[in-house]
This record gives sequence, C-alpha cells and structure tokens, in this order.
Amino acid sequence: MNRRFNMRFSLRWSWFAALSVLLFMGAEVWCDCPDELLGIEGGDYTLTKTMEPGSILIYHCPEEYYPYPDLVRVCQLTGKWNPTPKKFRPQRCRLVECPDPTVLLNGNVVPSQEKYFVNNVTTYECYSGYTLYGSSRRVCLPNGKWSGPTPICSRGSGDHCADPGIPAGASRNGNQFGIDDKVKYMCNSNLNLVGPSERVCQENGQWTGTEPACYYKHTFDTPLEVAKAFGSSITETLTTLEPVDDTQEGRKIRLTKNGTLNIYIAVDVSESITKDDFISARNAVLKLITKIASFSVTPNYEIVFFAAEIFEIVNIIDFLDNKQELHRIKTALETFTVGEKELTGTDLNLVFRKMLEQIAVIKQRAGETFKDYHHVIIVFTDGAYNMGGSPAQTVAAIKQMVYMNPTGGEDTNKRDEYLDIYIFGIGGEIFDDDLNQLTVGTGGQHFFKLKDLVQLQETFDEIIDEEEVKGLCGLHRDYESQGNRKLHPWIAEIRVQNEGSSQKCLGSLVTPKFVLTAAHCFRFGDLPKHVTVDIDDGQGRVKRVQNFTLHPKYNVNAQKANNVDEFYDYDVALIELVEYVQISTDVRPICIPCTQETSAALKIVRDTTCKQQEQLLLNKQNEPLMFLTKSRGQMEKKDVNAKLGDNRKECISHALKAKGIRTQNVSLVVTDNFLCTGGLFPQRDHIACTGDSGGAVFKNYEHRTIQVALVSWGTKNLCQSGGLVESDADSRDFHINLFRMVPFLKSVLGNDQQDDFVPLQFLEN
Repeated sequence: MNRRFNMRFSLRWSWFAALSVLLFMGAEVWCDCPDELLGIEGGDYTLTKTMEPGSILIYHCPEEYYPYPDLVRVCQLTGKWNPTPKKFRPQRCRLVECPDPTVLLNGNVVPSQEKYFVNNVTTYECYSGYTLYGSSRRVCLPNGKWSGPTPICSRGSGDHCADPGIPAGASRNGNQFGIDDKVKYMCNSNLNLVGPSERVCQENGQWTGTEPACYYKHTFDTPLEVAKAFGSSITETLTTLEPVDDTQEGRKIRLTKNGTLNIYIAVDVSESITKDDFISARNAVLKLITKIASFSVTPNYEIVFFAAEIFEIVNIIDFLDNKQELHRIKTALETFTVGEKELTGTDLNLVFRKMLEQIAVIKQRAGETFKDYHHVIIVFTDGAYNMGGSPAQTVAAIKQMVYMNPTGGEDTNKRDEYLDIYIFGIGGEIFDDDLNQLTVGTGGQHFFKLKDLVQLQETFDEIIDEEEVKGLCGLHRDYESQGNRKLHPWIAEIRVQNEGSSQKCLGSLVTPKFVLTAAHCFRFGDLPKHVTVDIDDGQGRVKRVQNFTLHPKYNVNAQKANNVDEFYDYDVALIELVEYVQISTDVRPICIPCTQETSAALKIVRDTTCKQQEQLLLNKQNEPLMFLTKSRGQMEKKDVNAKLGDNRKECISHALKAKGIRTQNVSLVVTDNFLCTGGLFPQRDHIACTGDSGGAVFKNYEHRTIQVALVSWGTKNLCQSGGLVESDADSRDFHINLFRMVPFLKSVLGNDQQDDFVPLQFLEN
C-alpha cells in the first residue's frame, strides 16, 4: 500500500469536509480515523491533517488515470471516513474513459466498442448522399474529452441553420432547423451536461449558445480550452465599439462607448486550505485584472472572497464615488489574508445575494443610464454550497434586474447581452448540474471545470499570452508546467569549445538576437565558430553565433601588479546570434535596466530616469534576488540577498580571503560595479557553483522578471557541478551590477545605426 502523508492541500476537492463538520458539530467523541483500506492501487494519496477529524484524503493517479471509485475521503468527527472504504470495492487508478462517440446520425463510427479509453482512436464516415463536417478522426484525450470538433453528417438541405450535431455521450430531440426551431440535449447515465440543454435557431442562421458537452466526473477542461472560450468572450467584452447592427457571429457581449462595465469577482476560500492554495487563487485574480487592464475599457470592480461568510476586498460602490483606482485593487488583493481562521462551510447563495444588492444600488443611483451598464459575474468555487440553499433563485433575480423585465417575457433576449455569468468549478467533487444551470440563459459556454488551482493560473496565463504581448520582456509563468522552461523563458546555456578546452556558462536572452553573459566565459583565441547557444525555441535547440562582444574595459590581468591574480571588473559580454530566436510563451527576453521596455514593465512613467529604476529595484539593505543553477537536467532557483548600503562593507571584505588575492586593499578587488551576496545574514544564502557564471541575477516585479546583475565570481568553490548549495560564513559571490554597465549595453543593443536588428530603447538619463 503506497501512502504519502503530507500537510499540503494542493487540490480542493473538499465539499465533503464542510458537510461533515456541519453534520457532526454536536458529537461528543472525537476520534482519529483508521488507516485500513485507504491505499490506492497504481497511485498514492495525501492527507491534510494526518488521521485526525477534519482531515481530507486526496487520491492521486498518474497521467491518463483517475481515482476510482472515490476522488477524496474526509475524516469525520465520529472517527469514520466519508465515503467509507470498502474491502469489496478497493480504490484503484482507473484508465480515463471518454463519452460514447457512436451517436453520429447518418454515418458510421469505427471501431464500434462498448467503452472508449484514453488514446483510443475513432474514425467517422457518412452514408452516401451525406457530407462529413467536423473531424473524420478523433482521439480520446487524458482529460476525458475527444479531440477535434464534433463530426456531423448532413445533406445540406437548405435549412436556415446548419445541423448542430450531437456531442459524444448525448442524445438530441429535434431534427428541424428552421427559424425558432429548438433542439434539446440530454446526457447518458453517469454523465453531466455542460452548456445549454436547449438551443434555438436564430434569424441570422446561428444557434443560440454554444454546443454542450457531456462530462464524466473525471472530465476536465484544459487551460488552453478555457482560455480560448473565456478569453474570446471577455476580450470582446472589453473592446469598446460603436453600435453597428445586430448581426454577430455567435453571441458576444459588446460594450458601446456610452456603456459602463461592472465586473464582480468571487473566490471560494472555504475549508482549511493551505497558504499556497490561497495565494494561487489570489494570484489568479491578479492575473485576470492585469489582463483586463491592458484593454481600452476601465471596469468597475466588486471583489469578494467567501466561505460561510463574505470578505469584501473591493467595493464597487467606491468606483461610483471615485474612491477606487486599479493600483489600490492590486494592493488590497496582495495584502488580504484569511489569517489563522478555519473557514468551514460554503454559502454560494450569499455571494450572489451580495452581487444582487450591489446591482440594485447601482440601478437606483444610475437611473435611466442603468440600461447602458454591462455586468460580468465571475465565480471561482469547488461547488460545495452546503449553506444558504441553492443560488438559483437569486441568480434569476439578478437576470430580471439586468434584463429590466420582471416577467421574463420576449424582451429578455434583447437584454441578455448585458449580463454574463462565468463559473469556474475547481476540482473533481463539484455540483456540475447545479453550477452549470446558473450560467444558462447568459449565452455561450460560461461554465468551466478545471482540475485544480494551478490549472486556473495556467488558464489566465494562456489568456495573457496573446500574440500582441508575447514579445514583452520579462513575462513568465509563476509555476511549473511540463518542465520549467516557462518559469525562466529567457534562460540560455552557452558552450565554448576551442582546441580541446570546453567552457560552460549560462546567459539570458535580452532581445530576440542577443544573449547576455559573462566576459570570462571567453578566452583569448575564441571565435564565434567555437561558441554555441542552447535555446529551445522549437526551431532547433543549438543556435549559431554571429559575433560576441566583451566589455572594452574587461581585463582579467589588470591588477596582477597589485597582487590580484584575476580581476573581474566589467565582466560582461553580449553574444549576437546568426538568426532571431522564435519568441513564444517558452522563449522570451528578460528585462534589463534603463530601457523603455523595463519602465513599462515596472509601470512607471515613460520619461523616468535610470536612477529611478535602480531605486525601485535595489532599495533595501538586504535586497532579495535570485539566480539559477542547472541540476539534474533542470534549472533550479537560488535565493540570495544583495548586501547594500551599510551592509556592503562587511560583505565585500571577504573578497580578501579568496585564493589568488594577496592584498589588503579591497577596492583593488571589488569595485562599485559589483553586488555582493552570500554568508549567513539575514539568512543563509545560496552560493554560486561552477557553470552558473554569466547567469542572470534577477527579481520578479508584478509578474515581470528584471535582470539587475549577472553572476561573475566567488571567494570559495563549494560546488563543482551545480545544485542548491548554501553559503558558509565566509563564502561570498560577486555579481556585475548592470546599472553600471548601461553605456556598454546601449552601445550594442541600442545601436540604431544598423539594419540587422531592432534596437532597444534606452532611457536618456
């Protein structure tokens, strides 16, 4: 039996816990739960509180499998697990199954089999006289869905609307496709319908809503799928347009110039989630409003966190009173914490009542102009509303208020574009049908089911990563997903091989054509043909080098007469590649000091100075910074503190203990061009290893990475081949401060007297 006891709670499949706490509040005996029959064949599990009451057991399976028959268990106050483990029905990892695809009308599905599992392939052919639309070949994917669009066999008989097809696992009533004709969908047993159960053929030849789908409990939407659907809809919502006509492709909300957009965001923080889970949810909201801020519309916000009670972070009424600004929203989110309070129970209805109250206040204050207000409600929840009853009636009241039609009559459809409700169900144990119904009637696919909070962050990253922003410096992911390339998309590995000698260094992509590294990575006699740069941009990993330029003042022998064997001042170089790298979410440039691009990343005014950037980024006596090391084939992050101000003198004094230094004048060894890290204060820093040279020393600033220095040299060689090695009391590392290297960087990267590459825009002062 494979068991892993862990205090983390990375997946919030937790509605059982809230229910059990409520049911057994009056119990007199609190007992630990037994550990018999908990194991899962082919997988493992984690526990939030070992075996004590309230602990949540979460099963984990490898990719392409899911826990069966239960996803989670909760230890009740009575000392029993809910659901109860059963000897005759042992827990195991089961191969992911996809819905039955043999629902195709007027055609054949091959092969025909009782069940279809992950990686199974099906092909589709139509009967004579029918034409195939959609996919002719589909694959069962690891998230329990079929690849490609739904296959449809149609005669093209001149119906007003095209045949809408039948999703896998569903049945459909209605085969007439004229204006106002309806089709209704139902899912087969053990499947939940996601999307509208009814669609209507409109005058413009389009069906209302989007195609529904049938989901198993283990079925999830991928971040890319959600980003595509949600991103498309929210993007159009945020685009200010002059009113044109009523003809639209599908149905998207469009805001006229006279309109006002109100966005209401609610985040479920119920149960004893860990600090990491809470931060993940908070960061997801920050990502969303950061994305929204890049559009032309400036919305009003209501932001709440909720469990059995509501924590209001941002009050939308403050916007009406001109008391709220975007930077204050971010500050309020970043500083909010639930503290040590254990949040049991979930009242989803309370959330929608809060939204209803705010909309009512806005309607009263707006008067006649309320008709121009658009409302977008976005809820993140595990679906466990075990308090306050179903929110369905409250949602209906919101719709009636926004639609300005208390009877729900024919005029409703004319106003439905003024309200969108998006619900993100997080985890496996969510009430699919109930949550899905809350979004019905607002058009489009507005209910999404994600596996966990990490996928929620991925979703908003996919939305952020659009074509028009992919080249911005410093953009990165905040979590690991399929390797850590997206965490540090600017990383470059450099190899110099000449006449039997080989040197390995790290570098950072600073433009699509240039890599920044240390000058000491090159030796006398090295030529561009001896240098290769490894950046996996999908166009081939190894990049050829056109040229490399060392800082003109770099001279490793400059202080030999003063008893300093090796002198690393101005230890900086730029490598120009033969071809541009392909910029993507995996490969992006890092931001470097004193450029207009970095000012934009820091969100400071365009005519700022280089000194202001430095004061913003290096403003503490012990400034937390990071650099990377390669260990076991992966890049790992090292945490250090640059000793500045009054702390610098003691830090650099250790340079005199380095091998090859026989002077007591530290200024002959460490100039003002260096930052100093290492030692044990204020905490034990990581130390640089062989192979870390040339790598970026950086900090993350509001989801953008800014390089402030590069790894140059150290007093002790505590590690030969990378890894997270910590400093001792005397070991120190010295990093070239890029704020002191701006003239050199500008002379190469800012050169506008050539046509080979687009120069960076450096600040004037």
